[in-house]
Amino acid sequence: MTTILGISAYYHDSAACLVIDGEIAAAAQEERFTRKKHDQAFPNNAIAFCLRDASLKPDQLDFVGFYDKPLVKFDRLLETYLDYAPVGLPSFLKSMPLWIKEKLWLPDLIRRNFAEMEGLKTSKEIRRHVKNYSWQLCFGDHHESHAASAFYPSPFENAAIVTIDGVGEWATCSVGLGSGHKFNLLHELRFPHSLGLLYSAFTYFTGFKVNSGEYKIMGLAPYGKPTYATLIKDKLLDIKEDGSFRVNQEYFTYSEGLHMTGKAFEKLFGSPARTPESLITQRDMDLARSIQDVTEDILLKIVRFAHRETGTTNLCMAGGVALNCVANGRIAREGPFKQIWIQPAAGDAGGALGVALALWHRYLGKPRRLTQGKEPRSPFTDAMKGSLLGPRYSTEQVRTYLDLHDIPYQSLDRESLPDVVASLLTAEKIVGLHQGRMEFGPRALGARSILGDPRSPRMQSIMNLKIKYREGFRPFAPSVMREHVSKWFEFDGDSPYMLLVANIVPNRRRAMTDEEQSLWGIDKLNVPRSEIPAVTHVDYSARIQTVHKDVSPLYWSIIEAFYRQTNCPVIVNTSFNVRGEPIVCTPEDAYRCFMRTEMDALVIGDCLLNKTEQPDFNEEHNWQQEFPLD
Repeated sequence: MTTILGISAYYHDSAACLVIDGEIAAAAQEERFTRKKHDQAFPNNAIAFCLRDASLKPDQLDFVGFYDKPLVKFDRLLETYLDYAPVGLPSFLKSMPLWIKEKLWLPDLIRRNFAEMEGLKTSKEIRRHVKNYSWQLCFGDHHESHAASAFYPSPFENAAIVTIDGVGEWATCSVGLGSGHKFNLLHELRFPHSLGLLYSAFTYFTGFKVNSGEYKIMGLAPYGKPTYATLIKDKLLDIKEDGSFRVNQEYFTYSEGLHMTGKAFEKLFGSPARTPESLITQRDMDLARSIQDVTEDILLKIVRFAHRETGTTNLCMAGGVALNCVANGRIAREGPFKQIWIQPAAGDAGGALGVALALWHRYLGKPRRLTQGKEPRSPFTDAMKGSLLGPRYSTEQVRTYLDLHDIPYQSLDRESLPDVVASLLTAEKIVGLHQGRMEFGPRALGARSILGDPRSPRMQSIMNLKIKYREGFRPFAPSVMREHVSKWFEFDGDSPYMLLVANIVPNRRRAMTDEEQSLWGIDKLNVPRSEIPAVTHVDYSARIQTVHKDVSPLYWSIIEAFYRQTNCPVIVNTSFNVRGEPIVCTPEDAYRCFMRTEMDALVIGDCLLNKTEQPDFNEEHNWQQEFPLD
């Protein structure tokens, strides 16, 4: 048996992944355990979970892989500082202590962390113990880790690979080709020319948090018009036909400063950056639409170039920009590839998975095993196991927690649970669902989800304002039975990880009146636009999760029960958390979130909790100040 642990850390979304004989055994992000969203700390808790889940001790590992090369990244930081000195001195001084104390000594740091996880305290004990670790420590290239995470778990024997993010060591985008158990990156774009950093600059300028609020730009874009798209292309970018581009650094400060944009950017767009949490204006909506349209145009050029270079019919994608599901939808519809597959943990968390798989396939030369699916509509299954790779809690563990805290609940059997949940949804109740293994990646996929009735015109507003406590403009996603997707959406493929956007089919839409069309931006939000208004964005689009019976049998059964009761095979699915909080992990996390919000019911395992039956829930502090706004 060969055991490989992959680790990502120190930028954002730290994570760990365990691969045993080439099979993904477990994976989780550190944020789910520490309750710090996008936690960048060394993933002690995620590592401990992976080892515990497989009943392994640290000295039983064969390989430990880190997802990028710290020394190469440090070289970029030094070279960038020298290029911009002395302007970037504050940023340089802020980042250097962590590099000098930790990142440059990563091999020793990793071994020390393992020893501390085993309960050792003194430096002498730790030094003595780390010498006993026989595993081999390896470092992967950042974009090669992304590429491995995209290609190796995919259902394709051969595929083009596109990775695109802010920046790794030097690369910001790469194009490659995978075949069998090998892949090669053929082309790359280098810092400071970065589509991810460009998008993040607009995230910052419109008042949202970088490396967290980019999806808000994507959700805000349909309210605006591409007023600034030409200006962006003319002044900020030099875009080539192959999708490569140069970013005009006169308008950006991310290379030398602590912010993304400066005075020249403000002058170009007529005013300073929006103050976070202030009123969203038409300009903000138009900026969001403009940068989204430009991003989509560039990505389409990149994937068309990848197709010409590789000659394959399949595409795999990873990197933070691959989470832009609106752009992914356009690639699926307009791109040259017959099939695309996107790593569900496309950001840095997925790098832990990628480096582990790269060690198995590239370093050890082990072949891949592709799995044939059972259903004709889904000819292949990938190796991600529905991305359900995190902690799970037994019925005994759940009931022990509930009984210990005198929490009233009703026991359900497996056969009746789907109908009970569906009945609650049809009564316009909002239900928290905590089932099985936690999802790996940023999307809740039915294991740690909050569910609602998509037919309700009130549901979108209620869930945003009373459950999630977040901006009202943000849309919710539909989970749909795979066999019914084409009857409700202009799409007839697989989107199991909620990474593709498609429109509602015309016969399910409701045309807006002239008066409704004339409404200002976000005022259009409350106008029902289809038979499932809670998951229909203002442009008739929806971020789809197709649910397959073989992959998520219980979740599929809940949607199927809702379909039997309503003739609608779609439900609302949003992540089980409030704004600024990581998705819940444990039963305790789920109960706490349930009681802090206006959810009506919670189903943990086979236990149903009704809000009206719960005791008073008092906390000494204001919990809404516990999580920084994202």
